[in-house]
Amino acid sequence: MDITILDGGMGQELVRRAGCATPLWSTQALLDEPDLVRGVHRDFFAAGAEVATADTYALLPDRLAPHDLAERLEELIDIACAIAAEARDAAGRGLVAGSLGPLGFSYRPDLAPPVERAAEIYAHVAARQARVVDVLLLETMSSVDEARGALMGARTAGKPVWLALSVMDEDGTRLRSGEALSDIAPLLPEYRPERVMLNCSRPEAVSRGLPILAGLGLPFGAYANGFTQIDPRFDRIGATTDLLTAREDVGPERYADFAAEWVEAGASTIGGCCEIGPAHIAELSRRLKSGCPDASS
Repeated sequence: MDITILDGGMGQELVRRAGCATPLWSTQALLDEPDLVRGVHRDFFAAGAEVATADTYALLPDRLAPHDLAERLEELIDIACAIAAEARDAAGRGLVAGSLGPLGFSYRPDLAPPVERAAEIYAHVAARQARVVDVLLLETMSSVDEARGALMGARTAGKPVWLALSVMDEDGTRLRSGEALSDIAPLLPEYRPERVMLNCSRPEAVSRGLPILAGLGLPFGAYANGFTQIDPRFDRIGATTDLLTAREDVGPERYADFAAEWVEAGASTIGGCCEIGPAHIAELSRRLKSGCPDASS
């Protein structure tokens, strides 16, 4: 099976390199130190990644408005997508994925706007990204309606769409909304994403949820995070990721062990989310692209 290696978590890698977390998270680097973003893309490609995920996850109107940056939305999208495309071109291979994160806040689908309003917002953002990116990556969608709104909007941009869902850390068979992961099934024939994945959940939860994705009839994959848990205080725009703690037991080799299990389950797209850095991607590439996905290798 041909495995696509994604990159790792841009936002937390930027926080690590900048030395501090801010309410703007990954957007802060676009404003202050865009060379940091270039460096992260470069290092992920050097590690073996085949996809550069643009630093656009938090480039949404509701994320920018509290910082009086809403009028710079399109400018920042253009900058982030151009940096990712430059990295792809410099590497001489790969795709650029335009990231579209959740409206309202990550892991809080109850804060998302109604589906029709969400679709309007995503359509605008996706159209801007589509000028540059190869695919649109809907990330950390945590309820059926959150996924529906993103799919409705993104499909208007004329680019392939990949859907990434976030599941409960304590039960990978359920979306973070509490809905069954299998409830996503009716959306797939209606909106036709090219791939469906699990992201930004604990690796153990991803392992539990992947058999459900395997039964949905689409190419599927996974890219987990490396957090100990999602702190209850991390629940609104402006919350900073210093509330979240990285696990010490999910280094590159252990993460690759999880990934090998996912490949054995049929996953064909593998990468990393928050706290999964270039060293993790290098180990994934070594293990999975060498034709030796066995966790004991």
